[in-house]
Amino acid sequence: MVRALGLNTVSIEDLANRLNSLCDEQPFQSCWYLQDLGTNESVHRNGHTVVTSASTRKIAILAAALKAVNEGRLALDQPVVVVAKYQDNNSGCFQHLQPGFTIQFRDALIMMIIVSDNTCTGTVADMVSLDEINALCQSVGMTGTTHRHGIPPNGLPRNRPIDATNTTTSADVGLLLALMLEGTTDADVAACLGSTPELCQLAIDILSWQKLRDRLPSMLPHGTRVAHKTGTGTRDCNDAGIVYQGDKPLFILTAYTESEPTVLDDGTPYAYAATRLIGQLSRTCYDALAQ
Repeated sequence: MVRALGLNTVSIEDLANRLNSLCDEQPFQSCWYLQDLGTNESVHRNGHTVVTSASTRKIAILAAALKAVNEGRLALDQPVVVVAKYQDNNSGCFQHLQPGFTIQFRDALIMMIIVSDNTCTGTVADMVSLDEINALCQSVGMTGTTHRHGIPPNGLPRNRPIDATNTTTSADVGLLLALMLEGTTDADVAACLGSTPELCQLAIDILSWQKLRDRLPSMLPHGTRVAHKTGTGTRDCNDAGIVYQGDKPLFILTAYTESEPTVLDDGTPYAYAATRLIGQLSRTCYDALAQ
């Protein structure tokens, strides 16, 4: 299908070629999945390749947590005590605070997403259980996704096997985001997630409150709404989200990169190059699909 864009036209295949050209310029592995929300067409690059999920896994944890809320096993306003055993991590804010304080479960979900707080993530994952998180993923067709740890072990080497930690695929995360978005207006789709339209909307809202905006949103017009979750691992740099034009969802883009060397041959730090690439992919999609 070809979309009319002012004086220009673009097919989803042409757009995929543009994205692949950007990836081909880089010496590290890149995988992406794109869904045009105007036509519901999708394309991908290595979209079913299993990769390290890093903190993009928290989208699925959020979905499983809201399923537990819908089923009455947990409540958004129930108290959660932050305990020291979850604070031995390297992500977020609560690792630096004195243990023993109490927040609401809803606030733990928010902090898990918007600043990628692993103290909250480990707490929430244990409250929901990895079995429940994995079961939800499998039930909706995320067959390349496995949650092995609430908080990944510290000190994993860069050359560790991929199955030493949590894994997913760019297509799996794209599918989950599409279901969450559609679930905001379709109760049957929300039910597939064990949720409701109201809880799906809460999930999208929380993702749109993301404070780590140096990847998918970085090159977009100022103020562009992006409901997304970043992921940074031992050797990977990821982001996955829904990009809007105004209040209208425009496209879903999930991008995963991986490099064992920390510095590329030209001296560029891998993390910088990967972050820039994800921003370029997002802007290329926006320019092609915005009306």
